[in-house]
Amino acid sequence: MSAGAHAAAWSDTFVGYRYGTQFMEPNNPENVEKHILQFTHVSGYSLGQNFFNLDLLQSSNEDPASNSDSGATEAYLTYRHQLHAGSVFDEPVAFGPVRDMALTLGFDLNTKNTGFAPRKRQLVVGPTFKFDVPRGFVDLSLFYSREWNHCGLPPCGLPENQNSISFDPYYQINLAWGLPFEVAALPLKFQGFYNYNGAKGDDYFGDSTKPEQLMRTSLMLDVGQVAWGAKNSLWAGVGYEYWRNKFGNHDKPGVDTDAMTLNVEWHF
Repeated sequence: MSAGAHAAAWSDTFVGYRYGTQFMEPNNPENVEKHILQFTHVSGYSLGQNFFNLDLLQSSNEDPASNSDSGATEAYLTYRHQLHAGSVFDEPVAFGPVRDMALTLGFDLNTKNTGFAPRKRQLVVGPTFKFDVPRGFVDLSLFYSREWNHCGLPPCGLPENQNSISFDPYYQINLAWGLPFEVAALPLKFQGFYNYNGAKGDDYFGDSTKPEQLMRTSLMLDVGQVAWGAKNSLWAGVGYEYWRNKFGNHDKPGVDTDAMTLNVEWHF
């Protein structure tokens, strides 16, 4: 394709901050406080759109770094690319409440400086149904997923000199939404995502994994527009993280999270 075909027709970039005190980690019964710095970019071009998100998570000392009394630091990167049928074929694939379909490809990468030393590598591909809503977006994706990870602990039970594991292929159902609305002339938005991951075979210890659920959602106020008339500049609000069977773990402490968060976004 020509370089012009890749030019962004629209884009939105922001730096965000989330804070909560009720996060959980597998095999850890303690609540963990986390400060989370977020960088997000989404853009559209002639054939589809790109989504990029990087979270930098700093835990309190209840979730310690390896050989340290200080809290662990984690980086988690997500990238998704959508090819829209309506743009590729000059006519949307629309039916019922669906206004178009897309082919989505992407990956997740993470690293964390705990003794476990995870290094997640995940690939996803599958169709996305883009729903017709008056404002904003609602996307439902059905992904085929492969995941690889790493364990630095001797009890993980992996073969000698092999610290990595390849999980069985699994399916992921992903629902993502961003819905602006107004209440009493206040500009608000309800946004978030929900993932349902199927079981992915045995874990590092030879135990069967179970399906995993993760939802992060927030209700945000356009503070910039209310305070000084700058639309979509500064948002603030509250969020909620719901996580069940974290990483496919079950029947152990720390695998379920219910955490409220304070959220801020600065768009530029």
